[in-house]
Amino acid sequence: MAIEEIYQLYLQHPVISTDTRKIAPGSLFFALKGDKFDANTFATQALEAGAAYAIIDDAVYRLSDQYILVDDVLGTLQDLARYHRKQLQIPVIGLTGTNGKTTTKELINAVLSQQFNTLSTQGNLNNHIGVPLTILSINNTHQMAVIEMGANHQKEIGLLCTIAQPTHGLITNVGKAHLEGFGGVEGVKKGKGELYDYLKATNGAAFVNGNSSDLMRMQQDRNMENVIFYGKDYVLNTIKGDLTGNAPFLSLRWSIGNSEEQYEVSTQLTGEYNLDNVLAAICMGHYFKLSAQQINAGISGYQPKNNRSQIVKTATNTLICDYYNANPSSMVVAIDNLDKMQAEHKVMILGDMFEMGPEAAAEHEAVLKIALNVPADEHIFVGREFYLQQGNYPATFYATAEEAMAGLQSKPVTNATVLIKGSRGMALERLVAFL
Repeated sequence: MAIEEIYQLYLQHPVISTDTRKIAPGSLFFALKGDKFDANTFATQALEAGAAYAIIDDAVYRLSDQYILVDDVLGTLQDLARYHRKQLQIPVIGLTGTNGKTTTKELINAVLSQQFNTLSTQGNLNNHIGVPLTILSINNTHQMAVIEMGANHQKEIGLLCTIAQPTHGLITNVGKAHLEGFGGVEGVKKGKGELYDYLKATNGAAFVNGNSSDLMRMQQDRNMENVIFYGKDYVLNTIKGDLTGNAPFLSLRWSIGNSEEQYEVSTQLTGEYNLDNVLAAICMGHYFKLSAQQINAGISGYQPKNNRSQIVKTATNTLICDYYNANPSSMVVAIDNLDKMQAEHKVMILGDMFEMGPEAAAEHEAVLKIALNVPADEHIFVGREFYLQQGNYPATFYATAEEAMAGLQSKPVTNATVLIKGSRGMALERLVAFL
């Protein structure tokens, strides 16, 4: 069946389902394949649960006209999203980067939604499946979309750009993450830079941190013309800002261009590294002609969740929960933030960083050294890679999160500000119950 025909079915049934446990009545079920499953085998179950049609790519399972046979289900999902995107006449903001993608996306959405009906990426739907699902959730009531794009290898952002077709874009930063897939930091720059490549080719607008030497070089190398700058003090920054406080929540002062008029706003975010993310959202709001009052309302009203720069108070401690993910770049800024925070007692709990490839040992040792240079009542390292370093440094090491839980139970941490940071696979949220 041609994509145009499938699109007509989508217009009649504009809800996509990929999980038979969450079938929406009247939806289109796409039978995606995974490493350990083939959803073609669940197509009948999806229809019985209320799906209107099942998109499959194995003729064995085609039992009636409710089964739409295609060459490749994933490719069809992506093509359907591309076709739908072409029908939309709204700004689509594409966003990627090593660190801060989700927080920046949420901040931009919080600001723009003060004036527009916006749709933004939900949860972690930022990959080759999540992006098309997000695009296909845009309907004619939406005035704007903010699409997060993640990647762990080159050409992935390029692919996602062909689906989301962003009119505006932003790279938060480039650093050490997914080194195994990207093949080093230069590979990260090339991979993330695919967003700039797309914007350059389509005359889209790029929002660039004027104080980032990496991003400045990347946009200059491409001779990009449609660029809006933001940051601290770069002369061409449209939005300039700086922190006025971080105890533990950030407050800042910002201005437009060379104007002497300044605006102040308090946030519910911790971590000085979030200043750039806030300024990006302010810049986006100003570009789309929101007032300073609207912008500040969006910034101050945003409350972080999903364990990203989140302050949690327990009966005995103040926790900085930042264990959604971790890489050397985000580790360093989180450690630096704890160092700068005013607190009588500090404890650092750092978990392994995943997808480091051959650089794993060196990167974990580098982070360990930086961490031990920051005064704290206790430095605790959790995970195999950190554990391999235990004979070399004066700190507490646990090979697993389970061992760390037992250690915290036998030797409780009390009356402290505790940074908990590690890769998602470490599941360090399990430690919270013992803090």
